[in-house]
Amino acid sequence: MSEQITPAYAKNMRILGHSDQGGRPDGVQINVERGFAYVGHIFSRGFSVIDVRDPKNPKPAAYFPAPHNTWNLHLQTHGDLLLVVHAKDMFAQPELLEEKNYYKGSAKFHAEEQASERDWSAGMAVYDISTPGAPRQIGFMPINGGGLHRIWYTGGRWAYASALFDGFTDYILITIDMSDPTHPVEAGRFWLPGMNAAAGEVADWPSDFGRYGLHHPIVHGDLAYCSWRDACLVVVDVADRSKPKMIAHKQWSPPLGGGTHNALPLPGRDLLIVVDEAVLDNKEDGDKPIWVFENRVKTNPISIATMPEPNDTDYLKVGGHFGPHNIHENRPGSFVSETLIFATYQNAGLRVYDIENPYQPREVGALVPPPPARLVDPRPGRPNVLHSADVFVDAQGLVYFTDFNVGLYIAEFNGL
Repeated sequence: MSEQITPAYAKNMRILGHSDQGGRPDGVQINVERGFAYVGHIFSRGFSVIDVRDPKNPKPAAYFPAPHNTWNLHLQTHGDLLLVVHAKDMFAQPELLEEKNYYKGSAKFHAEEQASERDWSAGMAVYDISTPGAPRQIGFMPINGGGLHRIWYTGGRWAYASALFDGFTDYILITIDMSDPTHPVEAGRFWLPGMNAAAGEVADWPSDFGRYGLHHPIVHGDLAYCSWRDACLVVVDVADRSKPKMIAHKQWSPPLGGGTHNALPLPGRDLLIVVDEAVLDNKEDGDKPIWVFENRVKTNPISIATMPEPNDTDYLKVGGHFGPHNIHENRPGSFVSETLIFATYQNAGLRVYDIENPYQPREVGALVPPPPARLVDPRPGRPNVLHSADVFVDAQGLVYFTDFNVGLYIAEFNGL
């Protein structure tokens, strides 16, 4: 690391290294595989590869630009494969530069309404990363619509993703056959009743209610734990990948804010960690907890606790988004724990929680880097504050987390 970075706040954590990702410091999802970090961008489009074999001196290794008007903000790695989403860059639409429009349903999400002017790539790209740090595209699965949002893939035949198709009101669940990585194929679909507008289904929720769309699934065994934004938690049986079926739906929005972003099963303890994403400034979208659910009965998960909210400073006064965004998802080959939860908290940085007692979670670590020197975010009126986005913890316990404007931090948690 060329310079010492002093965090705004730290508890049981320290910064080891930092990278501006080759001058593209905007980062969303990060996966680390064999000493290289793969980072999807939200404003720079495309994705970057960072050599993190020396965590104190991470070095940009490659940048892959997205096609015109296309997002590559989410990606997955496993073994020799890298899967990258292709989706319409929503922030390229002027009306969606206002976050309320994107998250609260007042914008048009029907990509088919612009089909005659479609100028983006929609689907999933597959890369060979058998040479670490040097992705080589080998396949692509196109879809008709807005594209994919986020993928879950841990090797083998099946991948799972959220996809926005022509004729649907928002993102739905798809299963993907990866038996031939050069030619991935959609295998099945699941959606909530009312989402298939092209088939004449009528939504039973108000048009101005919010986002009734899948963020992404996390799959364990034959169950997909789906974060369905303002429809909250949906559990889907995917034993038959061609015909997934719902076994549980838990909704708490309203009265709470919704925006459900992750649903991570902890199968050894029959627990489920569910994250509601804060999507508007200054808690305008309400309280967004990180929940602990009791999950012994898969058809009836029950909330039993929430993580404590950061209180080391008044983060509402800091401005911007105060609330959770993402958690480390215990991917195979990474650090896997059923008692420690690593979460990004946007303007409150990174937080680590101990849930040994699931009824009384405790914050045991925190790291809040300094605010950005400049904004990459092109949206007007954004405050110059931290926006910690995603976190990945490798098998050795090193913590990698991204920011919308600051780049990639590599950190150490001394509680391991």
